Amino acid sequence: MFRFLESLIHGTRSHAAATPPGSLMTFYWHFIRQTPAPYAAMVATSLCVAMADMSIPVFIGKLVALMAAADRAAALSSHATMLAAMLLVVLVVRPMLQFADIAIRHNALMPGTTSLVRWQSHWHVVRQSWPFFQKDFAGRIANRVMQTAQALRDSVMASIRAGLYLSTYGILTLILISRFDWRLTLPVILWLASYAVFLRFFVPRLRELAKQSSDMRSLVMARVVDSYTNILTVKLFSRLADEDAYVRQVVDEHQDAISKHMRMTSRFMITLQSMNALLLVSTSLIGLMLWARGIIGASQVATSLPLVWQITNMAGWVSFEVAGIFENVGVVQDGMESISVPHTLIDEKDAQPLKVTQGEIRFEEVSFSYGANKPVLDRIDLVVHPGERIGLVGRSGAGKSTLVNLLLRFYDAESGRITVDGQDIRHVTQESLRTQIGLVTQDTSLLHRSLADNIRYGRQQATQLEIEEAAKKAHAHEFIIGLKDWEERTGYQAHVGERGVKLSGGQRQRVAIARVILKNAPILLLDEATSALDSEIEASIQEQLVGLMQGKTVIAIAHRLSTIARMDRLIVIDHGRIVEQGSHGELLERNGLYAALWQHQSGGFLAEDIPDEIRAA
Repeated sequence: MFRFLESLIHGTRSHAAATPPGSLMTFYWHFIRQTPAPYAAMVATSLCVAMADMSIPVFIGKLVALMAAADRAAALSSHATMLAAMLLVVLVVRPMLQFADIAIRHNALMPGTTSLVRWQSHWHVVRQSWPFFQKDFAGRIANRVMQTAQALRDSVMASIRAGLYLSTYGILTLILISRFDWRLTLPVILWLASYAVFLRFFVPRLRELAKQSSDMRSLVMARVVDSYTNILTVKLFSRLADEDAYVRQVVDEHQDAISKHMRMTSRFMITLQSMNALLLVSTSLIGLMLWARGIIGASQVATSLPLVWQITNMAGWVSFEVAGIFENVGVVQDGMESISVPHTLIDEKDAQPLKVTQGEIRFEEVSFSYGANKPVLDRIDLVVHPGERIGLVGRSGAGKSTLVNLLLRFYDAESGRITVDGQDIRHVTQESLRTQIGLVTQDTSLLHRSLADNIRYGRQQATQLEIEEAAKKAHAHEFIIGLKDWEERTGYQAHVGERGVKLSGGQRQRVAIARVILKNAPILLLDEATSALDSEIEASIQEQLVGLMQGKTVIAIAHRLSTIARMDRLIVIDHGRIVEQGSHGELLERNGLYAALWQHQSGGFLAEDIPDEIRAA
């Protein structure tokens, strides 16, 4: 049975590719409506359990009436069927209903809905554009995805059960005690009306305070993860005290937010307990008054008081649960800030896969500014011919990497267009575009997986032999076979740690190059691809890269001009515009900006800025 219930919700099943809604209630409904049957079953079993619970006070009243009989033996004999029914309800029916209720909640809803919300949230977030992840802490985004699922599940289940139990107890209590005397219903009616006003006052305040508390908790998590992720920098600069202050600030703010939230929760619970006490006392007084006048009997008072007591107990349980409910609602609201964000860079509905037949790349009047007033790229016109190898040259901030990012469509050009073999990259699928491009960057990070998995990322169908061949070409095979990780895995099965921290910068770079070699895409982008390598290894890999470039369209960026001097054509960019282009020899003869850059580097010193008179030459 447990396996059947666990199979009702498939958390990672296929789903509609829709952005989770931005309003709280529709966000909840977006996930609840995907699993209506288990929630309906929970409502049904919870309702049955509540009704079974309501039978207990009725049984107590009947027992009091039975015990008041003069002929005890005759009373027991005449009520044997009723007593057997009571035993059946208490010993069999009620436990079975409770078991069914527990099984549906714990074995169907809790694991299934948690996985479903987490999977769909992750599916949506991981498809966000690269700038989305640059604007936030990775730890905070991951924390929101993980915690939102559990918070949504718990708040839905607790709210349904609390509302269902309270309404069932209230309605059935009114119906049952109204049969005794209408005056017994007055305290219950007044309590229910007061409870509605009470909720209307506290609920919005608790929800807002819960959100503030969750926001601060998320920020604490983000700062802690930031410190841990950059622990080497923290220790190298001996900044532990500064990191303490950095984290302490948000921990203190979080404590203040929790205090405000709990202060309001305490007021909520104290007010509710006072209302419950008034309900119980007033019902008792009215019951005793009616009994003293002979209007109702002792058995009816004995039935009424446990019914009202159950309402107060249930309201007390709700008051206990409400802190958790609204804390979870706050977590959901916080999570929505990362999950309910529409995708910005999306494929057109009729986007087609990119087909690379020759590899010609065109930048036509391309401008881009990252939303700033000053353009990073200003009306760039550039044609990279099929199979041509070009190098992008310019000082830091000139716009070289931005040009590459636009080609990869990590951003959309603000004006102009970029084409590959005549196909506007805005009109092709992003996945097919990036499949046709191999990229090696200066900042290489690896997945926390095995070396084989990291290299195979270039082509998932690659065999172990192909992986090793690519590693040999990238001069990575030699160090890989000597690796052993913390779990005694060796060679290509050794894991590299988060972002590849177990490897040196040069080793990571070689693994990244092996990955691109294995991918064998027709367009190759090299953004400081050998910057982390020593001169001997760089010289060896340069020869391999020359072979890798054969038949491909290549765009390379390097601050060390000697690494790209052999390119077919060099493009010099300054202040977002192409100021020079030609071969290495041609540009030296012109004695312009490139020649100045070459002279600075070959002269054996580095200059932060190029003098205006040289730049103007």
